[in-house]
Amino acid sequence: MDPPDGGEFGLPDEASWQRAVVGHPWLVQGANYYYATMHFGVMLVVLLWLFLRHRARYAWVRTTVVATTAVCLLIQFIPVAPPRMLPGNGFVDLAEQYGQSVYGNAVAGVVADQLSAMPSVHVAWCVIAAVAVVSVARGPWRWLMVLHPVVTVWVVVVTANHFWADGLVAVVILLTVYLVQAAVSGWRQREDEGTRAAAEEPGEQRERSAVQQG
Repeated sequence: MDPPDGGEFGLPDEASWQRAVVGHPWLVQGANYYYATMHFGVMLVVLLWLFLRHRARYAWVRTTVVATTAVCLLIQFIPVAPPRMLPGNGFVDLAEQYGQSVYGNAVAGVVADQLSAMPSVHVAWCVIAAVAVVSVARGPWRWLMVLHPVVTVWVVVVTANHFWADGLVAVVILLTVYLVQAAVSGWRQREDEGTRAAAEEPGEQRERSAVQQG
């Protein structure tokens, strides 16, 4: 099953983006390295920072990561080929070409599924990390974190690991998770307020009775 290409969303053709970098080995190898390491590395650093410095916000981000990843993994049971497996469409597997592929070799006895391109967990995680840093940190430097999703989207496209559609679906899933979390948080807050109000009523009734008797 092949996802629609960028043209169907009014976005640039993914193959044209890749063609723009194939003549620059240092840029290609950098993109391959970023794809292989940074999505996990940056997320790990952000979660560790939140756990150590902003414990109250850690649970929110952790739940977002778990819920978003779980939904992405469920959808990935539907096999979807990444662009790099479609040479007839003008794509090249640049990671394989430079010996940097994370696919095909077992890691801890697990071989990554190459037909799980939709949706892009890379895109979902980079947006989660950026939103977490921008919303929790203070000071103008936090906005530099916005570069992470920008670079990640560029990387997943030029390396032919994802179509635009893979990232768009990932962002829709993430937004849905945020909305559900907000709804659940609001419901819990109303429940807590109702519980506190119920606990205060007997005391208030005793005070009114004492005033009346006085």
